[in-house]
Amino acid sequence: MRASSDAGETVGQRLRRLRQERGLSQREVASPGVSYAYVSRIEAGARRPSVKALRQLAPKLGVSVEYLETGRDLSEHDERELRLAEAELTLRLQQDSPEAEAAFAALLTEAEAAGDAEAAARARAGLGELADRRGDFATAIAELEQARAAGVLSPLSHADLYATLARAYSASGQPRRAVELLEDCLLQVQAQAPEDVSAEVRFATYLSYALSDVGELERARAVVREALGRAEEAPDPYSRVRLYWSLARLALMEGKPRSALRQIQRAIGLLEATEDTRQLARAHLSCGEILIDDGQPEQAQGHFELAEKMLGEQADAADLAWLYSEQARAALLLGEDESAERLARRALSLLAGGDPLKRARAHATLAEARPDEIDASQAEFAKALEELEAERRWPAAASVLRAWSRALRRAGREQAALDVLDRAAAYAVRGSGQPAGARL
Repeated sequence: MRASSDAGETVGQRLRRLRQERGLSQREVASPGVSYAYVSRIEAGARRPSVKALRQLAPKLGVSVEYLETGRDLSEHDERELRLAEAELTLRLQQDSPEAEAAFAALLTEAEAAGDAEAAARARAGLGELADRRGDFATAIAELEQARAAGVLSPLSHADLYATLARAYSASGQPRRAVELLEDCLLQVQAQAPEDVSAEVRFATYLSYALSDVGELERARAVVREALGRAEEAPDPYSRVRLYWSLARLALMEGKPRSALRQIQRAIGLLEATEDTRQLARAHLSCGEILIDDGQPEQAQGHFELAEKMLGEQADAADLAWLYSEQARAALLLGEDESAERLARRALSLLAGGDPLKRARAHATLAEARPDEIDASQAEFAKALEELEAERRWPAAASVLRAWSRALRRAGREQAALDVLDRAAAYAVRGSGQPAGARL
């Protein structure tokens, strides 16, 4: 796009400049119906060119009619579309972007003033995504629901909007709303594009996560199994990767880490064929996480080393936080308390506003890595418990409380240890029939 300063010229000034830059005389740019005298009067500012004149002059000068008339190559709508696309790309490439937020806010104001409903909805979707990333779920839901209500961004065209909205509902303690939203998305996809297997699989995977979060594991599994049948028709390997990942998650929630590991290994096999190093790194992280849950930290470390190499120097904060958090857990199980503490702190430095379950895991690891500093450990246990209570992850909270009780007993605080253990029992009962969530 040409410099915006060009728009400060009059049409006549722009016509003269372009003609002179190209070494053309007024007679050379003239044509039937647009005499050289007419060109002269336009350049002098004595005449405003007609649409017909602009259409005849622009090709001779090698510019668009839009540029000759306004100084811009793009219409206002197209220029807004370009800026919106740039902001959306920035959002994809950066974990946290004040520049993108400012751009989306400005675009929203401009689009609403112009009556451009689609651009306004997309700007709101961007603002909602940024709010979700920083943990402001109320703002995320408000922005994304307004974007959805505009009726111009469908699950087929803007799947990320609906996935983020569902995630925000779950994170804010409204998992049923997430289920209802994703059920509706899946129905829309099946009705509007029955041939789009990849889209169907994507929303089936999201729905299975939401169903498992409300304890409906059988329904979640049924959704995945049905989608797996459809995925056999899809050439896209990512469809099956998503489903294997979903099956692994369900297996973990049922306390079947070996089954989960088999599913993740199937996903790894497909990802290796795609050479998608980022997703492959995440699959190795999942493998390592499952192996730690199964008490095999040595085997887990091999997966973490592969993941670290694949993520490389361009890894985003969320992936690095996941890596450090799991490496910290492995170090703790291997008796390397100093390393566990260092890695847990590195994870927490990257998790501000990030995944609350990973923050809880890092705080709990940090607490257990400081067995001789019971007061400091208690503060970290309390932070982990606060995160899990806010997410209603009662089984995981019970696990933290049991570890807290053991730490108190080692410090000789028997009564406090019993009190904490009683809370663990109450949380375990409270969580019965609900998903186990992330294991700690």
